[in-house]
Amino acid sequence: MREHASSELPGPIPDESELTAGVRIRPGRRYGFFTDTTRCIGCKACEVACKEWNGLPADQVRLSGMSYDNTQALSAHTWRHVAFIEKMPRDGERPTSMPAYQSNWLMMSDVCKHCANAACLQACPTGALFRTEFDTVVVQQDICNGCGYCVPACPFGVVALSEIDGKAHKCTLCYDRLKGGLEPACAKSCPTDSIQFGELDELHRRAASRLDQLQQMGRSDAYLYGTPGDPGATGGIGELNAFFLLTDRPEVYNLPAEPDLPSTRVKPSLLSGLAMMAGLAAAAAGLLMASGGE
Repeated sequence: MREHASSELPGPIPDESELTAGVRIRPGRRYGFFTDTTRCIGCKACEVACKEWNGLPADQVRLSGMSYDNTQALSAHTWRHVAFIEKMPRDGERPTSMPAYQSNWLMMSDVCKHCANAACLQACPTGALFRTEFDTVVVQQDICNGCGYCVPACPFGVVALSEIDGKAHKCTLCYDRLKGGLEPACAKSCPTDSIQFGELDELHRRAASRLDQLQQMGRSDAYLYGTPGDPGATGGIGELNAFFLLTDRPEVYNLPAEPDLPSTRVKPSLLSGLAMMAGLAAAAAGLLMASGGE
């Protein structure tokens, strides 16, 4: 360190992601995350790297009392959240033997899903939310007016309004790093490759291979969440650009079992509302006729 106190490189390494993630980032291609929860060790390096790169303030600086998880949830200032889920036996006794991979601890690094059909993007009235050239969804802070329509629209509870500036914030999948040919900070910092970054088609192949490997090892409970045709890719959402390999029900990880777009509920709600109004009108007409007959 004393001999090389300063960098000898003239600037950033071109296409550095090819060295760190094995993928060259090019506009017009689809990129995302494959999060393998069976590899997560709960180190929270991804949380720290995300906050460091994006300059996000600390959340929940006090002990939460919720196991080892003081972050608790995604927020406007926490774009990566590692959940610690301890599974206790039904009889309440601690086990003396552990099954393969994580025993009775489930850990998962949650993040914005960058949905193929993003509800937040559909709900935004100002165009502050847009789809990038890398098929990710980003909020433009200079256009966001803080209306908050995107917050209830998201079926995963990802988007949040900041108490500092009143605007919507969420993971950008390190849009600025992608434009510079850099792997997203969270994936680059993950020591176990629980978070893998790359082109979606390649990530789907890796995920299928990993799922097959786990099932051959006896983990019949393992499955993919958010890939085409699997749980999470329901209700018109299409698929998730940030998808997961899980070993328990989605609700255990605070994920909806069958997420859907709010827009898919507009027509049924409208029809039920019209039917109710028609019923009320018919009842009122019946009362008027009855009172007139008297």
